[in-house]
Amino acid sequence: MSDLVAAVRSALSTVQDPDLKKDLVTLNMIRDLTVTDGGAKFTLVLTTGACPVKKELEDQCRAAALSVAGVTRADITVTAEVPKGQNVADSLPGVRHIIGVGSGKGGVGKSTVTVNIACALAKAGAKVGLLDADIYGPSIPTMMGISRQPYVINKKMIPLEAHGVKMISMGFLLDERQPVIWRGPMIVSALRQMITDVTWGDLDYLLVDLPPGTGDIQLTLAQSVPLAGAVVVSTPQAVALADVRRSIAMFDKVNVKLFGIVENMSEFVCPRCGHIEPIFGTGGAEREAHELQVAFLGRVPLEPAVRISGDDGTPVVLSHPTSRSAAAFRGIAEQVARAASMAALVPAK
Repeated sequence: MSDLVAAVRSALSTVQDPDLKKDLVTLNMIRDLTVTDGGAKFTLVLTTGACPVKKELEDQCRAAALSVAGVTRADITVTAEVPKGQNVADSLPGVRHIIGVGSGKGGVGKSTVTVNIACALAKAGAKVGLLDADIYGPSIPTMMGISRQPYVINKKMIPLEAHGVKMISMGFLLDERQPVIWRGPMIVSALRQMITDVTWGDLDYLLVDLPPGTGDIQLTLAQSVPLAGAVVVSTPQAVALADVRRSIAMFDKVNVKLFGIVENMSEFVCPRCGHIEPIFGTGGAEREAHELQVAFLGRVPLEPAVRISGDDGTPVVLSHPTSRSAAAFRGIAEQVARAASMAALVPAK
């Protein structure tokens, strides 16, 4: 190693990951470092493509490299390697993180939040899967704009794919007018099949859209595969927050880490004049998060574009990327990815 390369590496060791509290060199996040004709060239390997501090870390690395005498430019390639969770399912060896998205009650926009997180992560470069575990009321096919049946190869289903996301849903397997009139054991069996009898391949994140409440599906999922964590969705109103507490208590009881709470439909934004009206109240989920001492992942406004995009099969993060709701979903996806990386790299206390 040349003296100049060593000096640049030493300078880069002053840049610290704000979550892991260690320097990037120690964390092996600086790779392929060379210095030629005054130009430092290296790769910055983040723990997720949706890293919320990507720009800050890149800027700090550039400044550190340029602080070394004899270095006049810095060429940085930013990439990501999502670390595997501490407990990876034997039946899903290629899946790094399984994340449940739940709600205490129906009608809070849980599926909308799930598909937008999935698409935001995929847009950021992650390999993403989406399991629609809301077997009685599957809405993922409509929201993602896909409805055909999956192929079966060697007795395993091949997930359908849209918007860069792999998906399996009961809605792909049944006629849309056919109700699911099943007792608990049949529901449990169907869920297990959708988890293990599917060729998911390599995934950074498998998001599971859970049905509302705290029933058989939630318990079966927690007992069948090791969840990296869970996200709970609520509206700001008190009637929804009461059920959030039960949902959080359920995840705690089955030893699933709670990544945080999302406040959906936080306020209505008039598309004509921009007037903001808190139809369901505002800030309720954030206050609940603080009271329960769990992370608040963000609030999503109620915009017509969210509903239109969901009905049209292209989630709002893709169809209206400059909207307030799309920005909110991207921020939430970043926080979820950050929490998954932390859960993988920081030993549980």
